[in-house]
Amino acid sequence: MNSDENYLYYSHEKLQGLIENSDSKERGIREYLRTVKYAPIQDFKEGLEWFNVLEPLSFKKHLKGKLVVLDFFTYCCINCMHIIPDLREIENTFSVEDGLVVIGVHSAKFENEKLSSNILAAVQRYNIGHPVVNDDNSEMWQNCDVHCWPTLLMLGPNADPIIMLTGEGHKEDLLDYIRVALNFYKEKNLISNHKLPSKSAFHLLPDLKGPLLFPGKITSFVGEDGEQILAVSDTGNSRILIINDKGIILKVIGGKKLGFKDGSLDNAEFNNPQGLVFLNKHILFVADTENHAIRRIDLQKGAVETVAGTGKQGHDRLGGNPGPQQLISSPWDLAIYKTPDMDLTFHPDGKPPIRNVLLIAMAGTHQIWALFLEDTVWWKCKKYNKGVCVNIAGSGREENRNNNYAHAAAFAQPSGLALCENRKEIYIADSESSSIRRMSLVDGKVTPVVGGDRNPNNLFAFGDKDGVLFDAKLQHSLGLAMSSDEKTLYVADTYNHKLKKIDVIENKISTLPFSNNADIAEGTSNLFKEPAGLCLSPDGKKIFLADTNNHQIKIISLGRNSSITKLEKLDLKHNSLESRCNRKPSGDILSLGNPLSINSRGGKVLLKVILRFHDTLKLTEDAPQKWMVVLPNATYSSVPKNGTDIKAIDLVLSLPPKKDDGNDFIDIAFDLMTCTNETCLPKSFVLRIPLIFEENGALHLEKITNVILDVNNIKAE
Repeated sequence: MNSDENYLYYSHEKLQGLIENSDSKERGIREYLRTVKYAPIQDFKEGLEWFNVLEPLSFKKHLKGKLVVLDFFTYCCINCMHIIPDLREIENTFSVEDGLVVIGVHSAKFENEKLSSNILAAVQRYNIGHPVVNDDNSEMWQNCDVHCWPTLLMLGPNADPIIMLTGEGHKEDLLDYIRVALNFYKEKNLISNHKLPSKSAFHLLPDLKGPLLFPGKITSFVGEDGEQILAVSDTGNSRILIINDKGIILKVIGGKKLGFKDGSLDNAEFNNPQGLVFLNKHILFVADTENHAIRRIDLQKGAVETVAGTGKQGHDRLGGNPGPQQLISSPWDLAIYKTPDMDLTFHPDGKPPIRNVLLIAMAGTHQIWALFLEDTVWWKCKKYNKGVCVNIAGSGREENRNNNYAHAAAFAQPSGLALCENRKEIYIADSESSSIRRMSLVDGKVTPVVGGDRNPNNLFAFGDKDGVLFDAKLQHSLGLAMSSDEKTLYVADTYNHKLKKIDVIENKISTLPFSNNADIAEGTSNLFKEPAGLCLSPDGKKIFLADTNNHQIKIISLGRNSSITKLEKLDLKHNSLESRCNRKPSGDILSLGNPLSINSRGGKVLLKVILRFHDTLKLTEDAPQKWMVVLPNATYSSVPKNGTDIKAIDLVLSLPPKKDDGNDFIDIAFDLMTCTNETCLPKSFVLRIPLIFEENGALHLEKITNVILDVNNIKAE
């Protein structure tokens, strides 16, 4: 770029000035487009790894004639996560054929994020559908003079920069800029409608993945009878699983469709849930992260309700409103604190009542919040009404700042919580500062435990080093669990792919070693991949670990000095009492005929469904078109599960081991509005995919199915 590159950072300010001085926003944008003269940027370097495309993209070949939005991001960054839904909405408004291409330029913060395998997992986990490139040495970042995450750079049809936007909150402006720019350049015949060589990254999911998709957190409840039940946030499937310690799925909450909906366990909708905590055997709270909400699940009544958040991201850093009216931002983990009410009025029995407070790691605003489940008088004798959701610690600045005063302290994307009841403390996995910290629940004082740096503004003090306080180094830790004696804090050191333990008295961390004769179960990798959540068995001898990028729950048996003596995968099993889920599709059933032969160990099917219309039949323009995958039970999974794009039905089906009769089927239910030149013809039908599980069946199978529709008939080939 020429010397003007130094001023690209101020391009948005210049555009806003033209808009303010014009009689309309569109005229201001057009005037800016006529006068903007930044030199074209350099093309992507050869040899970079790309995702969601069949070949590396270039400005000279693939992107010539396209309006391009470069999204400079790093996948750990909560602000970068916040604009993914904005970009998705923009892509739904303007397609590649319309002339818009969004490209994610991944320029890493952490060493772990430079690895293409980890970026691939992030692309899958956050359901990013546009092309993404691993800018592993930040060359494109430097070429474009980018300084922070996230940054959006809009380019014209010849790779010439138009405008740079930094941070969140630009969706509405960007929609207007793109609309006007596409019209502006189309009038000059500079926009091309050609397609890109695309292929979804979901095709690269493991063949024997199992039913989970990037499980985020896991928690447990132990009843009076000693029986332990576990709750798992199956984050990528946007559902919650209730299982026992043998892996039998007891209940499935949500998962039919990504969304924000209260109601029955079956019909409720979530969006990438993370942290969970039991209040008691029947009540479970969930941090519904990308819905920016806290959900309450009543397992006994079979109901889900929202108790905090509105479903939209908020920027309030104070709070104080009733939960369902309080805007919050990316809650990531939860803990229940039982505190004596500090009301100084007389208590007849001489003991103050115990109040329940839901503590929230609010990653989006870098704070710790609380939802008061009952009227409570807490520290400094302040009264909080039942249902109020309020910030209790953190200024909202992204820092690693410890302080005697709760609101003068600052956090950096807190993502994990663990309670120490005896000392009335909460431990916090402060992911972006790569540190573990503690906060007093008596007076709010925040102090260091391990990791990070003494300089509160240094958020790059990460590594992999055992030690004491600031001498120790971690890398973007997300998960914590406290031992029953409250002397040891277990840590999922996420980006180091390790389990560690902290002596909370000495502020000393060490890595859990494998014993010399450790029993590694067959088919279980002894390598963790970005583990994010963990909890302990009642006797403290086992860790249940959400091994996120392995799509597994691992069981780790502990020996002396917390050495790992046994490692096994918790295989999830269908509850034989559970009815075949969602098995009431309407319409005629079309069967493929010959079943797909799947290995008895399970496997993966890449299924592409193409609809072909004959005679004068066609899809009704602008009418809603829907399809939905209907699975046999919760041990099956499909990515995606439903959609409205009839032109691209491209499924990745993960199938479980099968040991009974060896037969099953998967349905795809279609609800279409079609028409001829004379009339409208609704078409509802079910495409049935029969399966047979055999010892010599396929672990990996690709199938293309054509569905032929005319005015009177529907058939599958």
